[in-house]
Amino acid sequence: MSFANCLLVMVGGALGTLARYLVSTWALPVSSQLPWGTIIINISGSLLIGFFGTLTLASGRYPAPESLRLFVMIGLCGGYTTFSSFSLQTLDLMRAGGFGRAALNIGLSVVLCVGAVALGHVIAARINGGAAQIAQVGTKEEA
Repeated sequence: MSFANCLLVMVGGALGTLARYLVSTWALPVSSQLPWGTIIINISGSLLIGFFGTLTLASGRYPAPESLRLFVMIGLCGGYTTFSSFSLQTLDLMRAGGFGRAALNIGLSVVLCVGAVALGHVIAARINGGAAQIAQVGTKEEA
């Protein structure tokens, strides 16, 4: 972990946070029943991380330096996506008696975000010559 990488993640996070604020503000007029800003942010952030993560693999057609991957995937996407906001807004919906809307929020967010990651991966894998990975480091299931 270098100071330069920490700085890149920090700047990416700041830009992601600004983008999150702008999208949330833009979506306020349609967010009276469901937190559409958060849903849109989580879907688009999931699409971005799935696409960029696959497209820029070291073994792919468009490899990117690890510093750029850190900037985008940890910094920008980390500052932009809003799982903590999703959780708080879902709890608020439940506390207000909106259990159906809370369930809809959970279902839309989880299904559409996982779908967005998969779509981003598929698009980038086609561009990238059929890459099967998203992350540089493989994930392992715990025993």
